[in-house]
Amino acid sequence: MRRPAGSSAGGPLVVVRENEKPLPEQLAVRARAVSKSFGDVVALDGVDLDVAEGQIHGLVGPNGAGKTTLLGLLLGLARADGGDLEILGSEVQRTLALPEGVAGFVDGPGLYPSLTARQNLAALLRLRGDAADGIDEALEQVGLSAVADDRVRGFSLGMRQRLGLAAALLTRPQLLVLDEPANGLDPAGTRDVHRVLTRLAAHGTAVVLSSHRMDDLAALCTNVTILATGRVVFSGPLGKLVAESDELDYRLRTSDPVTARRVAAETPGLRLLPDDDPLQRQDAEALVVRAAVPVLDDLVARLVGAGVGVRELAPVVAPLEAAFLALTGTTTAREDESQ
Repeated sequence: MRRPAGSSAGGPLVVVRENEKPLPEQLAVRARAVSKSFGDVVALDGVDLDVAEGQIHGLVGPNGAGKTTLLGLLLGLARADGGDLEILGSEVQRTLALPEGVAGFVDGPGLYPSLTARQNLAALLRLRGDAADGIDEALEQVGLSAVADDRVRGFSLGMRQRLGLAAALLTRPQLLVLDEPANGLDPAGTRDVHRVLTRLAAHGTAVVLSSHRMDDLAALCTNVTILATGRVVFSGPLGKLVAESDELDYRLRTSDPVTARRVAAETPGLRLLPDDDPLQRQDAEALVVRAAVPVLDDLVARLVGAGVGVRELAPVVAPLEAAFLALTGTTTAREDESQ
């Protein structure tokens, strides 16, 4: 125990413990070797998953990878065949019952089309035996205040998604599980949903969401789990996934395309895509180069040294999407066209 340097004798004492280990993260979800089959179809095969409190965790994979099945287990809609599953500190693998504090939806929220948005939320609270408090606030958070008294049958897909999120907010969840929450949202709706989820995570709620929109995942998630044929092929921080990406295609725009092409061709470890490549044909004024990040650093230095101004150097495919395609063995339309 010692005083901070420069503090007065009567100042507060600060306890300093040498080599003190940080406290372990509190897990909202802990899955180990979870499996689930439907007849002869193996939906989940030995899945491990950790989701910490206050974390927004993305769940991604091709169609049929097992995402919806896993989300269903987290919501108590199905029971695992094997493995261990803990939710909010409670073991749930032997029962469909869940601890208090879990909310969300899969395959879209269940709503009453003949009722208004406000009436839907009031009905949910009555079913739970709760007082009708917080409805207006929940509708405001998801940007539906103006249509609170409109019948849901006239809502668009994106509006239904936002109403489902409002319903989940009424339960004040500790774990929020969402299946494609950005599906059908316009830019304003996407902004509202992102703001709500970020605020929830900042206050300690764990959020697990599936999405096919890589821009959503990159903007929201701190961690991602990628599934392929029911197995985890990556699980960890988003930054680690992106950093481990190998060579990517980048679009390069400069003040002097002729000199830039010569410099790029002379840069070790960099490949200049040919003029007949589909990507190159899409934008004749830009160069498309393939390289790892350290090679790009070298390229930029060489261009600046040659007096060429770099106006744009950006991935043609977002790094997260490129990593996803590589890990799941999925091909892009461009790759299919070139084969």
